[in-house]
Amino acid sequence: MTANATTDFPDASEIGYLLHKHPDRVQTRDLPMGRTTVLYPEVSAERTTVAVLLDGNAASGLAVALSRLFKQTLAGVCTSRTELVSAAIDLTISLPAAPSRGSADLASRLFGPLGWKVEATPIPLDPTQPKWGDSEYIDLALTGMFTLSAALRHLYVLLPVLDDSKHYWVGEDEADKLVRAAGDWLGDHPESSLIASRYLAHRRELVASALDRLVPDAPQGDTAPRDPTLAEQRVRDVLTALIVAGAKSVIDLGCGEGRLLRELLVNSTFDRILGADVSDRALAKAHRRLRVEDMSDRQRARIELVQSSATYRDVRLQGFDALVLMEVIEHVDLDRLPALVRSVFRDARPRTVLMTTPNSEYNVLYPGLEPGAFRHVDHRFEFTRAEYQQWTSSVADAHAYSVRIEGIGPVDENRGTPTQMAVFTREEQDR
Repeated sequence: MTANATTDFPDASEIGYLLHKHPDRVQTRDLPMGRTTVLYPEVSAERTTVAVLLDGNAASGLAVALSRLFKQTLAGVCTSRTELVSAAIDLTISLPAAPSRGSADLASRLFGPLGWKVEATPIPLDPTQPKWGDSEYIDLALTGMFTLSAALRHLYVLLPVLDDSKHYWVGEDEADKLVRAAGDWLGDHPESSLIASRYLAHRRELVASALDRLVPDAPQGDTAPRDPTLAEQRVRDVLTALIVAGAKSVIDLGCGEGRLLRELLVNSTFDRILGADVSDRALAKAHRRLRVEDMSDRQRARIELVQSSATYRDVRLQGFDALVLMEVIEHVDLDRLPALVRSVFRDARPRTVLMTTPNSEYNVLYPGLEPGAFRHVDHRFEFTRAEYQQWTSSVADAHAYSVRIEGIGPVDENRGTPTQMAVFTREEQDR
C-alpha cells in the first residue's frame, strides 16, 4: 500500500498511527493462514509505502490477514490521533499476483463502482510460451482517495470475491461479516449479487440473508420463501428446548453480538436473561443490536449484559434455570475444557445446560472446505458424533446430570446433522 500526501493528510508518514504499526519496525506474526510480515520500505512526509507479505497465494487468506493485522484500522479506531480516522488519503494499492477467476474486466467491475481507478494486467502462464495464454492471476493496481478504513474494508470483501475461492469454512457468521464490512456500499453496488454469492461461497441461503439486510426495502413479491439458515434453525431449536425445560431465567454464555438474546427478549416466557461474553466489543455490539437504550424500564429490567469467561468461576452465573453455550466450546483450547466444565456444572450448576457444537463428520459435505479443516479459523477442535457423545456422557456422570444429544440442521444418512446439541438435566433438583 502506498499513501501519497494530500491536503487532508499532509504527512504521509503518519499512516503508521492509523495502522498501529510503527514505521521503524519489521513485524512478523504467525496466523492460521500463514506467516505475515509488515514493513515500511519507504517512509517520508511525501510518500510512505507499507508492505504486507503473506506466505501463500490465497486471496481469502490475505483478506483475513488484513483483518487480523489491522483490526483497529478496519474499525476506524485511532485513539492517539482521532483526527486522522476521517481523513481521505491518496492511496495506491498494488497486488502483483492477485488471483482473479472470471472475465478480464472483473476487477474493474468490482472496484470501479466504489471510485477506484483500476489497472489489471493479466499474468501469462509462461512468458516464454505466449500461446499457452494467461494464468488466473493479475497484476492489480488500485488508486483512489479514501479513508484507510474504507480502503481496507473494500479489500477485505472484494479480494475473496475476485478469487472466488474461500479457503476456510463459510458459515452463518460470514453473512454477518459481509453486512458489517460492506453495509454502507454493497446495497447500491451494480454487482451486489455477484459479490454476495462469491463472498459466501455460493450458499444461496446465506446470500439471501445478507442481501435482505443490505437492501431492506427491496420488493418482496417476486422473492421465493427461503429455507431457514443453520444459524436460524439453531436458535429456534435452542429456544424450543428452553421452553420444554420450563426455564424462566436463562444465561447465554458466550453471547457474542446477541443473536440468541434478541429471540429470548421477544419471548415473554423468559423473565430474567443474562448475556455474558469475554469480549467487550461483542457486548457493545449486542447492546446496540438489542437497542437496550430504547427499551422500556420493564423490558430493560429483564436483561443484563456482563463481561465474563466460560472458563472462570463467576458468582453472577449462579441461580439461573438454564445456561446456553451455543457454538462456544469449539473456540476453547482442549486443555481448558475442564475449567469450562467446572465453571458451568460445578459452580453455576443450573437445572438445564444446552450446548451446541459442530459435527465434524458433516464437514465433507461442504464445498470448498479442505479435508481435515475446521469450519472456522478460530476453532480449536471439532467433535465427531461419537466423541461428543463420549465427552458429554463423562461430564454428565461426573456432575450428576443426565444428557441426551439432538441433531440440528439437514440430516445426512451417513454423517448426521451439521450441528449437535447436548441437553443436560440436573438429576438432583434441590440445590
